[in-house]
Amino acid sequence: MLRTLLTGSSGQIGGALVRPLSAIGTVIAPSRHELDLSAPETITVALDRIAPELIINPAAYTAVDRAEDEEALAFRVNAEAPRCMASWAAAHLVPLIHLSTDYVFDGSGEQPWREDDRPAPLSVYGASKLRGEEAVRAADGPHLIIRTSWVYAVRGANFMHTIARLAGDHAELRVVADQVGAPTSASAIAEALCAILSGSPVDLTSRLAASGGLVHLACGGETSWHGFAVAIVEGLRARGVTMRVERIVPIPSSEYPTRARRPRNSRLEQARLSKVFGIALPPWQDALAHELDLLARRTPAIAGAAK
Repeated sequence: MLRTLLTGSSGQIGGALVRPLSAIGTVIAPSRHELDLSAPETITVALDRIAPELIINPAAYTAVDRAEDEEALAFRVNAEAPRCMASWAAAHLVPLIHLSTDYVFDGSGEQPWREDDRPAPLSVYGASKLRGEEAVRAADGPHLIIRTSWVYAVRGANFMHTIARLAGDHAELRVVADQVGAPTSASAIAEALCAILSGSPVDLTSRLAASGGLVHLACGGETSWHGFAVAIVEGLRARGVTMRVERIVPIPSSEYPTRARRPRNSRLEQARLSKVFGIALPPWQDALAHELDLLARRTPAIAGAAK
């Protein structure tokens, strides 16, 4: 059975991967004390000790706005740590799957971004993730970089939880409507990633090569943050959750200034994912329905103030 090192198991994507990966092999999910991505100089020794046969790295510094003031830390975690992992993996011919983001693009235009489109990040976070991609490619080992978008899950801090909480406390929400992408659940990502891993290690290496080492992976369809918020609130209400909110008002990005600039177009083309791996993620609405079923069971902790 494949011995897989999984980083970020306490996070959204890492947490969603633990159970399905455990069904197909042995999963090593080290704590931060055992594998500290903010201290890249310690990673090689840790990997020598763990001796994985596959590395999956969804862990990242994801505080997009705070990264503007913590640039050095963001680059250590998102760029230097992947560089060290990729160098070790290449030297030992161990496949590395590294998770990245739509934030490597500047969000111009309205067409979905292709894998070979030129990145131009708007933020420190995006720049650090792009540097991590470049480091993984430069190591020249068997690898796959997966760019995804608008990740959320039942666990962790994310947009779905924020909207559920605010809708329980406020009569009106004002949500950005001029940024467009595909909300993608961590569980949908985990399911797709396990499908990519199906088959023998030899088959995996050849399929990674066929992909060019980079694919886009996101749920189908598109919406704005405003549309996503409306779907969350309507979905929770349909599941019996009582909330105070009466109006969800669409606003432009200019009315909600943030420390870091966000791309307005986060659409990701996924033809390569389908062609190489035969995978298509569900529509974002279907993935959201699954997560809302789980979230509604935790209603007292989420919307208790509205009851």
